[in-house]
Amino acid sequence: MIRTISGNGQQLEVAFNENHSVVSINGNVMPVDLLRFSSSRMHLLFRNKSWNVEILSLDRASKMARVKINNHEYDVQLKERMDDLLAQLGMESKVSTDQKEVKAPMPGMVLQIMVNEGQQVEKDEPLIILEAMKMENVIKSPVQGTIKRVPAIKGAAVDKNTVLIEFS
Repeated sequence: MIRTISGNGQQLEVAFNENHSVVSINGNVMPVDLLRFSSSRMHLLFRNKSWNVEILSLDRASKMARVKINNHEYDVQLKERMDDLLAQLGMESKVSTDQKEVKAPMPGMVLQIMVNEGQQVEKDEPLIILEAMKMENVIKSPVQGTIKRVPAIKGAAVDKNTVLIEFS
């Protein structure tokens, strides 16, 4: 899997082969010796240098990581090619703890509404099923909160950015 890694003023496109013996950095293929101690600690021998790597924190929602490499800490943004494609389509994930509405991420038809006004919902709880491009897409709550209003109508066609759910 190819990932774009941004941090410390640099941006790299990185991909390992299946057994992590070869790495491609910005298209340059090089051998690497990787030894994993745990899911967050590893040691690399790369370009005749030794690198101790530790993942200090990882926020999967924002795709941000704090890593320590040879006792220096870095904040790193991780992206995959799909993230770039979604951004080009205007469908990038925008997560906020004070989000007051859920909008349609793409044009489609409302197949099912799974919540009612006044209902308490948890983060990631299913709210609506939206059919788009012959696929059913479950729209989940970005926050924990109370449903204020449900302007979406079952069976109705919606455009991109149409407000489907409002929170109080």
